[in-house]
Amino acid sequence: MEPVLFYGVPQGCSFGSIVALEWLGKPYRLCRMEMMEQPWDARFAKVNPRFKTPALLTEDDEMLSESLAILLHAASRNPEHPLGVRHGSAEADRLHQMLSYLVSDFFAAFNPLWVLYDGAAGIGPLADKGVDASHQELLLTVARTDIAEQCAYLDGLLADRQWLLGERSVADAYLTGVGRWVAYHNRNYGLFDLEGAYQNLAGYLRRLDDDPAVQFARAIERGEQPTGKGHFKGHVSLRELESRLVA
Repeated sequence: MEPVLFYGVPQGCSFGSIVALEWLGKPYRLCRMEMMEQPWDARFAKVNPRFKTPALLTEDDEMLSESLAILLHAASRNPEHPLGVRHGSAEADRLHQMLSYLVSDFFAAFNPLWVLYDGAAGIGPLADKGVDASHQELLLTVARTDIAEQCAYLDGLLADRQWLLGERSVADAYLTGVGRWVAYHNRNYGLFDLEGAYQNLAGYLRRLDDDPAVQFARAIERGEQPTGKGHFKGHVSLRELESRLVA
């Protein structure tokens, strides 16, 4: 059976896994999770008891969570593809290193802003407490400083290359999902001028925006019904997947 990717909206980092599946070009299905609709369907506990996306139901009906694991799984299952990797190779080591950085340092830099976002939406650790002006300013300062540091690092890497590792990889797919958070939070909190301060990174993100797989993933998030390159076999619900889910 086709693998099923469980993706979250809005602004989920699972966006990058959709892009990677399109790039890799093998059949797959999607299951949509509305992250702001609380509580989630209890059946999702069989997918990921932590109620997080992304998650992947593999062809063998095994459950896999965490972006890094999902992307490496997808790439290693397609070693013949230009984006594929072979375990133990130098290319695999470099990919592991880049993905580890992106899912840790880069992702974590946005955590203070997501705390504010969730609090304003009435969910998360601050839902019942609120955030006074001084605490909000502290969270913004921490986030602004850390995000700028991570953007500077990536900007330097992209000074002499088109892709994060020189050649396109699933690390670039992941960054399509989390890199867009700079512009998203800029609109809400006025972080900094990405175009002016980090031109290499800004240009890279613009190129990714024009990629057909990225445009496909955006349409999926909007609730449209794009076809992509024909590898996407449609959405499936948790109810329809019950027979494939194990406790």
